[in-house]
Amino acid sequence: MKLIEYADREILAMDVANVLATDLMEHLIACEFASFAVPGGTSPGPIFDMLCAVDLDWNRVRVFPTDERWVPQEHVRSNGRLICDRLLRARAASATFLPLYAPVGAPEDVLADIEAMLMPELPISVLMLGMGADMHTASLFPGAEGLQAALAPDAPVLTALRPDDMPERRVSLTARVLDGALAKHLVIYGAQKRAALERALSLPPELAPINAVLTQTTVHWAE
Repeated sequence: MKLIEYADREILAMDVANVLATDLMEHLIACEFASFAVPGGTSPGPIFDMLCAVDLDWNRVRVFPTDERWVPQEHVRSNGRLICDRLLRARAASATFLPLYAPVGAPEDVLADIEAMLMPELPISVLMLGMGADMHTASLFPGAEGLQAALAPDAPVLTALRPDDMPERRVSLTARVLDGALAKHLVIYGAQKRAALERALSLPPELAPINAVLTQTTVHWAE
């Protein structure tokens, strides 16, 4: 793990957008296509706003969420909605979006189909992650039913979880898929999350899922 500290969040957003763009460009030099997995939540928005204006071959980039709430894309809590509204616009509008949601009753009914769609994009070329103060990443929450299977070395590409006290089911890339990304970046803000990250380093992934994906990850932090 490598930690980079920034003077403020605006500088972090500019720098991370440049780093992600560079990683994507370098991958596209060697490969026909690049896969780009990104989080939802509020943290990535300013980074997406800057990254979407970068001049690269976006038509050769496949974008998908690291995880998704099992709600339609037009729902306010949909990660896909955030990604499409904030990242897949301007120059980045020509990128291909691969959703983790399908309009069926339960995620288990279509996980195999979504996995088949994602398999050609693996390993992930460039990964951006967030982390909660509880040390979760993607939808790998401590104590969630199904977490142990999602952390297993032989885990499938995707897992369906229902974290405690969350209103929706979740679909998440598993730890082995996240950790296998070729370039990995974690963005966190504030003293609370910095302390949580430091605490996670001494805990097993079952208690601190973020610790399952920190090998060779660059952490970007600002107060």
